[in-house]
Amino acid sequence: MSEKMKIVAVTGERKAEVIEIEKPVAEKNQVLVKIIGCGICAFEQRVYLNIAKMKLPFAGGHEIVGRIEAVGEGVSTEEYSIGQKVVARTMRACGECYYCRHGQPNMCVKKSSKFKSEKILPGGLGQFISLDTAQIFPVPEELPDERAVLAEPLACVVNSIRRGQIELGDDVVILGGGIMGTLHLLCAKLKGARVIVSEPDEQRAKLARELGADIVLNPMEVDPVEEVRRITGRGADVVFDTIAISAIAKQAVEMTAPLGRCVMYTSMHPDNPIEISAGVIHNTQKTITGAVSPSIASFAVSVAMLSKGIVKPERLVSLKIPYTRAAEAFEAAVRPDTYRVMMTF
Repeated sequence: MSEKMKIVAVTGERKAEVIEIEKPVAEKNQVLVKIIGCGICAFEQRVYLNIAKMKLPFAGGHEIVGRIEAVGEGVSTEEYSIGQKVVARTMRACGECYYCRHGQPNMCVKKSSKFKSEKILPGGLGQFISLDTAQIFPVPEELPDERAVLAEPLACVVNSIRRGQIELGDDVVILGGGIMGTLHLLCAKLKGARVIVSEPDEQRAKLARELGADIVLNPMEVDPVEEVRRITGRGADVVFDTIAISAIAKQAVEMTAPLGRCVMYTSMHPDNPIEISAGVIHNTQKTITGAVSPSIASFAVSVAMLSKGIVKPERLVSLKIPYTRAAEAFEAAVRPDTYRVMMTF
Protein backbone atom coordinates (compact mmCIF):
# COMPACT_ATOMS: atom_id res chain seq x y z
CA MET A 1 0.00 0.00 0.00
CA SER A 2 1.38 3.40 -0.98
CA GLU A 3 2.08 5.96 1.72
CA LYS A 4 -0.05 9.06 2.13
CA MET A 5 0.78 12.65 2.98
CA LYS A 6 -0.99 15.90 3.76
CA ILE A 7 -1.18 18.85 1.39
CA VAL A 8 -2.95 22.20 1.47
CA ALA A 9 -5.24 22.85 -1.50
CA VAL A 10 -7.47 25.70 -2.54
CA THR A 11 -10.90 24.11 -2.91
CA GLY A 12 -13.03 27.17 -3.65
CA GLU A 13 -13.17 30.92 -3.36
CA ARG A 14 -11.56 31.81 -0.01
CA LYS A 15 -11.45 28.11 0.91
CA ALA A 16 -8.23 26.26 1.75
CA GLU A 17 -8.27 22.75 3.18
CA VAL A 18 -5.88 19.99 4.22
CA ILE A 19 -6.22 17.02 1.88
CA GLU A 20 -4.58 13.60 1.96
CA ILE A 21 -2.98 12.30 -1.25
CA GLU A 22 -0.41 9.73 -2.27
CA LYS A 23 3.09 10.56 -1.07
CA PRO A 24 5.53 11.07 -3.97
CA VAL A 25 8.69 9.03 -4.33
CA ALA A 26 12.17 9.92 -5.53
CA GLU A 27 12.43 8.50 -9.02
CA LYS A 28 15.59 8.26 -11.12
CA ASN A 29 17.75 11.40 -10.79
CA GLN A 30 15.33 12.84 -8.25
CA VAL A 31 15.33 13.65 -4.56
CA LEU A 32 12.38 13.61 -2.17
CA VAL A 33 12.26 16.79 -0.13
CA LYS A 34 10.50 17.06 3.23
CA ILE A 35 9.09 20.57 3.35
CA ILE A 36 10.02 22.79 6.30
CA GLY A 37 8.10 25.80 5.06
CA CYS A 38 6.55 27.33 1.95
CA GLY A 39 5.63 30.92 1.22
CA ILE A 40 2.09 31.67 0.02
CA CYS A 41 2.92 33.76 -3.02
CA ALA A 42 0.73 36.20 -4.95
CA PHE A 43 -0.26 33.53 -7.46
CA GLU A 44 -1.70 31.19 -4.81
CA GLN A 45 -3.39 34.19 -3.22
CA ARG A 46 -5.10 35.05 -6.52
CA VAL A 47 -6.30 31.47 -6.92
CA TYR A 48 -7.63 31.61 -3.35
CA LEU A 49 -9.48 34.86 -4.11
CA ASN A 50 -10.76 33.44 -7.42
CA ILE A 51 -8.93 36.13 -9.39
CA ALA A 52 -6.72 33.56 -11.12
CA LYS A 53 -8.93 30.80 -12.53
CA MET A 54 -7.47 27.33 -11.97
CA LYS A 55 -8.83 23.81 -11.91
CA LEU A 56 -9.78 23.03 -8.31
CA PRO A 57 -8.70 21.62 -5.96
CA PHE A 58 -5.41 23.41 -6.62
CA ALA A 59 -2.25 22.57 -4.67
CA GLY A 60 0.41 25.16 -5.39
CA GLY A 61 3.48 26.40 -3.60
CA HIS A 62 6.92 27.12 -5.06
CA GLU A 63 8.71 29.20 -2.40
CA ILE A 64 10.12 26.31 -0.42
CA VAL A 65 12.79 25.35 2.06
CA GLY A 66 13.17 21.75 3.14
CA ARG A 67 15.45 18.81 3.78
CA ILE A 68 16.34 15.85 1.58
CA GLU A 69 14.35 12.86 2.78
CA ALA A 70 15.39 10.28 0.18
CA VAL A 71 17.26 10.04 -3.10
CA GLY A 72 16.41 8.12 -6.25
CA GLU A 73 18.48 5.95 -8.54
CA GLY A 74 21.55 7.65 -9.95
CA VAL A 75 21.73 10.40 -7.31
CA SER A 76 25.02 10.86 -5.47
CA THR A 77 24.48 10.83 -1.71
CA GLU A 78 27.76 12.70 -1.33
CA GLU A 79 26.38 15.63 -3.30
CA TYR A 80 22.78 15.29 -2.06
CA SER A 81 22.91 13.91 1.46
CA ILE A 82 19.95 12.81 3.55
CA GLY A 83 18.93 15.62 5.90
CA GLN A 84 20.64 18.33 3.83
CA LYS A 85 18.86 21.70 3.84
CA VAL A 86 17.81 22.81 0.36
CA VAL A 87 15.75 25.31 -1.58
CA ALA A 88 14.37 24.57 -5.01
CA ARG A 89 13.38 26.03 -8.34
CA THR A 90 10.19 23.98 -8.62
CA MET A 91 9.39 25.14 -12.15
CA ARG A 92 10.08 22.32 -14.58
CA ALA A 93 11.29 23.40 -18.01
CA CYS A 94 11.05 21.03 -20.97
CA GLY A 95 14.61 21.60 -22.17
CA GLU A 96 13.46 21.20 -25.76
CA CYS A 97 11.55 24.31 -26.82
CA TYR A 98 13.11 27.32 -28.53
CA TYR A 99 13.49 29.29 -25.29
CA CYS A 100 15.02 26.46 -23.26
CA ARG A 101 17.53 25.81 -26.02
CA HIS A 102 18.45 29.48 -26.09
CA GLY A 103 19.22 29.64 -22.37
CA GLN A 104 15.89 31.12 -21.24
CA PRO A 105 14.12 28.27 -19.38
CA ASN A 106 11.95 30.76 -17.47
CA MET A 107 10.23 31.38 -20.84
CA CYS A 108 9.62 27.66 -21.47
CA VAL A 109 6.38 27.20 -23.42
CA LYS A 110 5.54 24.05 -21.44
CA LYS A 111 6.42 25.28 -17.95
CA SER A 112 2.81 25.59 -16.79
CA SER A 113 1.60 22.24 -18.13
CA LYS A 114 1.72 20.63 -14.69
CA PHE A 115 -1.16 22.90 -13.61
CA LYS A 116 -3.42 21.39 -16.28
CA SER A 117 -3.30 17.84 -14.96
CA GLU A 118 -6.49 15.99 -14.10
CA LYS A 119 -5.10 14.95 -10.73
CA ILE A 120 -3.87 17.00 -7.82
CA LEU A 121 -0.14 17.53 -8.22
CA PRO A 122 1.58 18.49 -4.97
CA GLY A 123 3.57 21.69 -4.95
CA GLY A 124 5.43 23.11 -1.99
CA LEU A 125 2.25 23.43 0.09
CA GLY A 126 2.56 19.83 1.19
CA GLN A 127 4.64 17.63 3.44
CA PHE A 128 6.81 16.25 0.63
CA ILE A 129 7.74 17.03 -2.97
CA SER A 130 9.88 15.09 -5.45
CA LEU A 131 12.20 17.15 -7.64
CA ASP A 132 14.92 16.60 -10.20
CA THR A 133 18.42 17.18 -8.86
CA ALA A 134 18.77 20.03 -11.38
CA GLN A 135 16.06 21.85 -9.44
CA ILE A 136 17.77 21.54 -6.05
CA PHE A 137 20.06 24.15 -4.48
CA PRO A 138 21.76 23.16 -1.20
CA VAL A 139 22.04 25.96 1.38
CA PRO A 140 24.05 26.26 4.61
CA GLU A 141 22.57 24.58 7.65
CA GLU A 142 22.81 27.83 9.61
CA LEU A 143 20.77 29.78 7.02
CA PRO A 144 17.54 30.83 8.78
CA ASP A 145 14.43 29.17 7.32
CA GLU A 146 12.78 32.60 7.05
CA ARG A 147 15.60 33.74 4.77
CA ALA A 148 15.88 30.52 2.76
CA VAL A 149 12.16 30.45 1.96
CA LEU A 150 12.58 33.72 0.04
CA ALA A 151 15.09 32.25 -2.44
CA GLU A 152 12.51 31.93 -5.22
CA PRO A 153 10.98 35.42 -4.94
CA LEU A 154 14.46 36.94 -4.67
CA ALA A 155 15.47 34.98 -7.78
CA CYS A 156 12.52 36.52 -9.64
CA VAL A 157 13.74 39.94 -8.59
CA VAL A 158 17.34 39.20 -9.63
CA ASN A 159 15.99 38.40 -13.11
CA SER A 160 14.05 41.68 -13.06
CA ILE A 161 17.06 43.70 -11.89
CA ARG A 162 19.10 42.27 -14.75
CA ARG A 163 16.38 43.30 -17.20
CA GLY A 164 16.58 46.83 -15.80
CA GLN A 165 20.33 47.12 -16.40
CA ILE A 166 20.97 49.45 -13.47
CA GLU A 167 24.17 51.50 -13.67
CA LEU A 168 26.06 53.13 -10.80
CA GLY A 169 24.45 56.43 -9.88
CA ASP A 170 21.16 55.72 -11.65
CA ASP A 171 17.86 57.02 -10.36
CA VAL A 172 15.64 53.98 -9.82
CA VAL A 173 11.93 54.13 -9.04
CA ILE A 174 10.11 51.17 -7.50
CA LEU A 175 6.35 51.33 -7.67
CA GLY A 176 5.00 49.43 -4.68
CA GLY A 177 6.46 48.71 -1.25
CA GLY A 178 5.17 45.16 -0.86
CA ILE A 179 7.46 42.16 -0.62
CA MET A 180 8.52 42.20 -4.27
CA GLY A 181 9.02 45.96 -4.33
CA THR A 182 11.09 45.74 -1.16
CA LEU A 183 13.27 42.97 -2.60
CA HIS A 184 13.82 45.21 -5.63
CA LEU A 185 14.85 47.97 -3.22
CA LEU A 186 17.47 45.78 -1.54
CA CYS A 187 18.95 44.71 -4.87
CA ALA A 188 18.86 48.17 -6.47
CA LYS A 189 20.82 49.61 -3.53
CA LEU A 190 23.48 46.95 -4.05
CA LYS A 191 23.75 48.18 -7.63
CA GLY A 192 24.70 51.68 -6.46
CA ALA A 193 21.47 53.45 -7.36
CA ARG A 194 19.51 56.25 -5.72
CA VAL A 195 16.19 54.53 -5.02
CA ILE A 196 12.79 56.20 -4.92
CA VAL A 197 9.90 54.09 -3.64
CA SER A 198 6.28 54.99 -4.34
CA GLU A 199 4.06 53.56 -1.61
CA PRO A 200 0.92 54.98 0.04
CA ASP A 201 0.84 52.67 3.08
CA GLU A 202 2.55 54.32 6.05
CA GLN A 203 3.97 51.13 7.56
CA ARG A 204 5.36 49.87 4.26
CA ALA A 205 6.84 53.30 3.56
CA LYS A 206 8.49 53.24 7.00
CA LEU A 207 10.10 49.85 6.33
CA ALA A 208 11.30 51.00 2.91
CA ARG A 209 13.12 53.89 4.57
CA GLU A 210 14.62 51.57 7.18
CA LEU A 211 15.89 49.24 4.45
CA GLY A 212 17.64 51.97 2.50
CA ALA A 213 15.19 53.83 0.28
CA ASP A 214 16.62 57.28 -0.39
CA ILE A 215 13.21 58.85 -1.05
CA VAL A 216 9.72 57.53 -0.35
CA LEU A 217 6.77 59.32 -1.92
CA ASN A 218 3.06 58.89 -1.31
CA PRO A 219 1.23 58.65 -4.68
CA MET A 220 -2.02 59.61 -2.96
CA GLU A 221 -0.56 62.96 -1.95
CA VAL A 222 1.51 63.87 -5.03
CA ASP A 223 1.40 63.10 -8.74
CA PRO A 224 4.09 60.38 -8.86
CA VAL A 225 5.07 61.10 -12.47
CA GLU A 226 5.55 64.81 -11.87
CA GLU A 227 7.26 64.21 -8.54
CA VAL A 228 9.77 61.79 -10.05
CA ARG A 229 10.49 64.28 -12.83
CA ARG A 230 10.90 67.06 -10.25
CA ILE A 231 13.32 65.02 -8.14
CA THR A 232 15.41 63.69 -11.02
CA GLY A 233 15.11 66.55 -13.47
CA ARG A 234 14.24 64.28 -16.39
CA GLY A 235 12.61 61.07 -15.15
CA ALA A 236 13.98 57.82 -13.77
CA ASP A 237 16.75 55.83 -15.43
CA VAL A 238 14.98 52.62 -14.41
CA VAL A 239 11.41 51.99 -13.24
CA PHE A 240 10.19 48.70 -11.75
CA ASP A 241 6.42 48.30 -11.60
CA THR A 242 5.43 45.78 -8.91
CA ILE A 243 1.75 46.79 -8.65
CA ALA A 244 -0.94 44.76 -10.44
CA ILE A 245 -2.94 47.80 -11.60
CA SER A 246 -2.82 48.79 -15.27
CA ALA A 247 -3.16 52.52 -14.55
CA ILE A 248 0.06 52.33 -12.55
CA ALA A 249 1.79 50.68 -15.50
CA LYS A 250 0.94 53.74 -17.58
CA GLN A 251 2.54 55.96 -14.93
CA ALA A 252 5.62 53.71 -14.95
CA VAL A 253 6.14 54.31 -18.67
CA GLU A 254 5.55 58.05 -18.35
CA MET A 255 8.05 58.55 -15.51
CA THR A 256 10.81 56.67 -17.35
CA ALA A 257 13.46 59.08 -18.67
CA PRO A 258 14.71 59.18 -22.25
CA LEU A 259 17.06 56.20 -22.75
CA GLY A 260 15.61 54.71 -19.55
CA ARG A 261 14.31 51.21 -18.92
CA CYS A 262 10.81 50.42 -17.66
CA VAL A 263 10.34 46.89 -16.31
CA MET A 264 6.84 45.47 -15.96
CA TYR A 265 7.62 43.06 -13.13
CA THR A 266 4.10 42.22 -12.04
CA SER A 267 1.28 40.55 -13.91
CA MET A 268 -1.88 42.66 -14.22
CA HIS A 269 -5.24 41.75 -12.66
CA PRO A 270 -7.36 42.64 -14.56
CA ASP A 271 -5.07 43.10 -17.53
CA ASN A 272 -6.56 46.28 -18.96
CA PRO A 273 -4.61 47.66 -21.94
CA ILE A 274 -2.91 51.02 -21.53
CA GLU A 275 -2.26 53.75 -24.09
CA ILE A 276 1.36 54.32 -25.07
CA SER A 277 2.55 56.95 -27.54
CA ALA A 278 4.67 55.25 -30.19
CA GLY A 279 5.98 58.69 -31.11
CA VAL A 280 7.26 59.32 -27.59
CA ILE A 281 8.95 55.91 -27.48
CA HIS A 282 10.54 56.69 -30.84
CA ASN A 283 11.82 60.09 -29.78
CA THR A 284 13.04 59.12 -26.30
CA GLN A 285 14.46 55.65 -27.06
CA LYS A 286 13.09 54.43 -23.72
CA THR A 287 12.82 50.66 -23.38
CA ILE A 288 9.71 48.92 -22.05
CA THR A 289 10.25 45.30 -21.08
CA GLY A 290 8.96 42.61 -18.74
CA ALA A 291 10.38 40.15 -16.22
CA VAL A 292 8.75 36.80 -15.49
CA SER A 293 9.85 33.92 -13.28
CA PRO A 294 13.40 33.14 -12.21
CA SER A 295 15.98 31.81 -14.64
CA ILE A 296 18.32 29.11 -13.41
CA ALA A 297 21.13 31.67 -13.33
CA SER A 298 19.11 34.18 -11.30
CA PHE A 299 18.16 31.42 -8.84
CA ALA A 300 21.84 30.56 -8.35
CA VAL A 301 22.60 34.24 -7.68
CA SER A 302 19.72 34.46 -5.21
CA VAL A 303 20.95 31.43 -3.26
CA ALA A 304 24.48 32.85 -3.15
CA MET A 305 23.27 36.25 -1.90
CA LEU A 306 21.15 34.70 0.84
CA SER A 307 23.75 32.11 1.86
CA LYS A 308 26.51 34.72 2.14
CA GLY A 309 24.35 37.22 3.98
CA ILE A 310 24.60 39.81 1.20
CA VAL A 311 20.83 40.18 1.41
CA LYS A 312 18.96 39.48 4.66
CA PRO A 313 15.24 39.82 3.86
CA GLU A 314 13.78 37.66 6.63
CA ARG A 315 11.92 40.66 8.07
CA LEU A 316 9.62 40.22 5.07
CA VAL A 317 8.30 36.93 6.47
CA SER A 318 5.46 38.43 8.47
CA LEU A 319 4.03 35.23 9.94
CA LYS A 320 4.77 31.51 10.27
CA ILE A 321 1.58 29.44 10.46
CA PRO A 322 1.35 25.61 10.56
CA TYR A 323 -0.41 23.89 7.67
CA THR A 324 -3.07 22.56 10.03
CA ARG A 325 -4.35 26.16 10.15
CA ALA A 326 -4.47 26.48 6.36
CA ALA A 327 -7.50 28.76 6.16
CA GLU A 328 -5.99 31.14 8.69
CA ALA A 329 -2.69 31.19 6.78
CA PHE A 330 -4.36 32.11 3.48
CA GLU A 331 -6.50 34.80 5.07
CA ALA A 332 -3.39 36.30 6.65
CA ALA A 333 -1.52 36.14 3.32
CA VAL A 334 -4.12 38.22 1.47
CA ARG A 335 -4.19 40.96 4.11
CA PRO A 336 -2.45 44.19 3.05
CA ASP A 337 -0.52 44.39 6.32
CA THR A 338 1.52 41.24 5.63
CA TYR A 339 4.47 40.77 3.29
CA ARG A 340 4.88 36.99 3.07
CA VAL A 341 3.18 34.30 5.15
CA MET A 342 5.19 31.12 5.54
CA MET A 343 3.22 27.91 5.98
CA THR A 344 5.15 25.36 8.04
CA PHE A 345 4.99 21.56 7.88
